[in-house]
Amino acid sequence: MILLWLDDKRNPINFIDKYNLSAFINSGEIVWVKSYDEFVDYIKNFGLPNTIAFDHDLGYITPETEKTGYDCAKWLVEYCMDNDLDLPKWFTQSDNPAKENINIYLKNYNKYSKK
Repeated sequence: MILLWLDDKRNPINFIDKYNLSAFINSGEIVWVKSYDEFVDYIKNFGLPNTIAFDHDLGYITPETEKTGYDCAKWLVEYCMDNDLDLPKWFTQSDNPAKENINIYLKNYNKYSKK
């Protein structure tokens, strides 16, 4: 069991109880990636994890200069479509209200991609 934790600042170890991550600690692995590029590289090199935790803001100053967790979600959908894969489980741990964009995007893909 692998959890891919996407967050530029928050260490997943500090959120074990809040997000019930003990299963990943006890019988799996938590991989912490901090940027869009690290997210994409991980999945390209190791495949899809069991679960992905999305943060929205990834240390960007302006939306024009850095990609967000939403950009990661869009890339993930394209990757799954191109490779005929189901999305892994996911949740968002972002404090930014824009996290709903991630949730809605991924839920819509799941809803309309069912075979």
